[in-house]
Amino acid sequence: MQKFSETVYKRPDFSAVKKSIKLTLKKVKKAGSAAEVAEALKQNSETMQNAETAYVTASIRNTMDTTDPFYDGEMQYYNKALPSLMPLSKKLNDAVLASPHVEGLKELFGVQIINLYRADSLVQSARIVPCLISEGKVCTEYSKTAAGCSTDFRGENCNFYGLMRHMSSPDRAERKEAFLAWADMYKGISDKLDRQYDKLVRLRTKMAKKLGYSSYTPLAYLQRRRFDYTQQDVAAFREQVRTEITPLVAQMRAEQAKRIGVEKLHYYDEELMFPDGNAVPMGSKDDMLEAAGRMYRELSEETGEFFDFMTRHELFDLETRPGKHMGGYCTFLAKYKAPFIFSNFNGTSADVDVLTHEAGHAFEAYTASRIQPLDEYYSSTSEINEIHSMAMELFTHPWMDKFFGQNADKYRFAHLSGCISVIPYLTCVDEFQHGVYASPDMTAKQRRELWRSIERKYMPWRDYDGVEFLEEGGFWMQKQHIFLYPFYYIDYALAQLGALELYNRMNTDREAAWNDYMALCRAGGSKPYLELLKLAHLSSPFAPDTVHKILEPLKDKVLGF
Repeated sequence: MQKFSETVYKRPDFSAVKKSIKLTLKKVKKAGSAAEVAEALKQNSETMQNAETAYVTASIRNTMDTTDPFYDGEMQYYNKALPSLMPLSKKLNDAVLASPHVEGLKELFGVQIINLYRADSLVQSARIVPCLISEGKVCTEYSKTAAGCSTDFRGENCNFYGLMRHMSSPDRAERKEAFLAWADMYKGISDKLDRQYDKLVRLRTKMAKKLGYSSYTPLAYLQRRRFDYTQQDVAAFREQVRTEITPLVAQMRAEQAKRIGVEKLHYYDEELMFPDGNAVPMGSKDDMLEAAGRMYRELSEETGEFFDFMTRHELFDLETRPGKHMGGYCTFLAKYKAPFIFSNFNGTSADVDVLTHEAGHAFEAYTASRIQPLDEYYSSTSEINEIHSMAMELFTHPWMDKFFGQNADKYRFAHLSGCISVIPYLTCVDEFQHGVYASPDMTAKQRRELWRSIERKYMPWRDYDGVEFLEEGGFWMQKQHIFLYPFYYIDYALAQLGALELYNRMNTDREAAWNDYMALCRAGGSKPYLELLKLAHLSSPFAPDTVHKILEPLKDKVLGF
């Protein structure tokens, strides 16, 4: 593979892709054995990998610069072209499921491959292709709206990410000023975001109705491949968060207020953990990449090999700049078995979190793609994938002196505290989405009222210091997952429990914890969710005592610093 910047992009020939799927369909129907079905699917996957890699390349370059007209045009093309594959893809899925060799496929690859084909079949239909095309268009519009925001702050042109380091300043006046600038930017685009979200909710609800579902929620659960648990299980988990985690975080916030010397903790105080400032990474982006390389080579032979591969092929885009898409992600170039990490460095500890969190995703994809026999098994569902990333953040704690020097302990405390304190917010996002899609005709005002009521339930300490837009419930708009990846966010909370359980194990038997983590990475998506948890000796987050059991050993570590 070349360096990513040198990779030549060529739009795939979708007529050839369709021809490959049709040929595979014929072979599957005529196959005399499970091995013949598997071989047909394997041959088709090579064509699909090439097309997918071209799409991912265009997507990465579009997020690197949302103002680039060429890649903006390519994404508009894919928004129409990819849904057009759905009718053929469904025929292929149905043919595999109807094959007399299904049991043989299970023997070859395990039951999960059939689960995946069945779920895909249930969410695919030619009837929803126009809705999918429209959804992709609105998502692109949203991304451009959010990426295009900027403001002048103390002589500096800042986007949302550029303001974040000011929002954790030891100077309370600076924090508040940055917070107000941040809120004003969202308020300024709130009408546009409301309209875009209205369209997305209605489109997704329309798709669900066309497929025979009562609302979008059950369709979303299938799209997210949630085979092992239900909406009721998630609601019970949210209640564990409310009763076990919310009270602990309230206590943590009270201690934080005393620690930083404020009588009342407002939202713009929440990011500041220490009166003299949070731990910030030392050196430039290149310095941090060099430190990360040393860290991963010391952590294990496997992680060292992985990070050297990432560095050699320049599979990173880390620095924030105007026009760049918000957020961070890890994606995968299947043709090259190469992950790619995207972020927006902003001079805070979050920059190091990227080099551990997104690297955890990338390490799993790098590892599983070299072991698992099927493309579908290169990664799992998000509740597992986020364990890979969140646990890697915690496994790398011993090396934080490479990034923070004498402030490494401050970082470790703040990071572990954040792992817990973020869970109530993750839960808010999930309950909000369940509410929105249960009542898709909500007005913008009703959505904001819903958000604020949920916020008070899970985060009673949250105080916006009288900022009207946020006091009325506008904060939900800052989360891109709500627009682009519906129902994703609870996966972070479920996975955080798994990562914290591994962290507890690290503190008693680090070798056993690492072996469990490696087993999870190697397994990829080859098993259902609960089976993968068992493989790594992790508890189901839906068991009534799981949250309490995992939280108990951590309380002393996050209280009384």
